[in-house]
Amino acid sequence: MSQQAGNDIPEDLTEKTGGSDKIPLFVERQTYRRRRLVDAARALPVLGILLWLLPLLWAVPETSTRASTGLIYVFAVWLGLPVIAGVLIHAMNRRAQPPHPEDET
Repeated sequence: MSQQAGNDIPEDLTEKTGGSDKIPLFVERQTYRRRRLVDAARALPVLGILLWLLPLLWAVPETSTRASTGLIYVFAVWLGLPVIAGVLIHAMNRRAQPPHPEDET
């Protein structure tokens, strides 16, 4: 598959879209899901920081929160983030592997 000079869009895609340089509106389902998994993996550290900063909001003077509740929460977040990362890694590895020819019989 050759590409046009100075353009990253393959020729066969531009031929299908009438010769214009527009990128197709829809992408393959597997590509879309893989990109969303990568997006989720990129957003996981931000989610972790937000979840760890959440106990700072518990320091409202009207209500008292026990220290043990905060420690349990922080430990649950600390334990949950690697579990979520592992699930995302497993899903990305499963999507990245091409199907085996002998499995399609």
